[in-house]
Amino acid sequence: MNWLGRFLPGQSAPAPGEAFERWRALPEAELGRPHSDTRYVVVNTEASGLDTEHDRLLAVAAIAVDGGLLNPLDSYHAALEPDPAAALGGLLAFAGKAPLVVFGAAFHRNMLEAAWRQWLGDAPEFTWLDLYWLMPAVFEPGPDGPSRLAQWMKAMDVETFQRHHALGDAWAIAQLFLALQGHATARGAATPRALGELERTRRKLASRA
Repeated sequence: MNWLGRFLPGQSAPAPGEAFERWRALPEAELGRPHSDTRYVVVNTEASGLDTEHDRLLAVAAIAVDGGLLNPLDSYHAALEPDPAAALGGLLAFAGKAPLVVFGAAFHRNMLEAAWRQWLGDAPEFTWLDLYWLMPAVFEPGPDGPSRLAQWMKAMDVETFQRHHALGDAWAIAQLFLALQGHATARGAATPRALGELERTRRKLASRA
């Protein structure tokens, strides 16, 4: 069995027409719980290019960080072809209403929300946490420090089984998020809500620079 095979557990997706309604019926996430008592879901995508308006989504992936633990078997990966609705519905079923962690929401969130609207009829309202903003907010690398995913992976000595693959990069992002949790807690950002506030503060500071 190759590395990728270890990260692709068999999972059945709900019927496409039911996926969004099932998700809507779930209880809301409790954003005031500590990281050690919270299930986060790291999400990532593969697309045909970097233009959110003209390129198309090819695959989706997710890995849970649950109670501060990362289990490669607690993951999801699906190509959109031949059944985009099933792939996107399966992602909803896997994520539940956990806070979603992403690196580069301007791309990945926009691609996912557009695909959900197209194939499931609506885009669910998640709590999104973007490591593009949170990593520098917590680790304060300075103006010449890392900003791209590959740079943060090198700085934090993070490796993955396959770069530029939806699940491979999700695995790397999940490792970065584990490192961030501990440092963020030491700074008082010990809950999903606190991370969201920290991200908003970082964004405001960047907009004034």
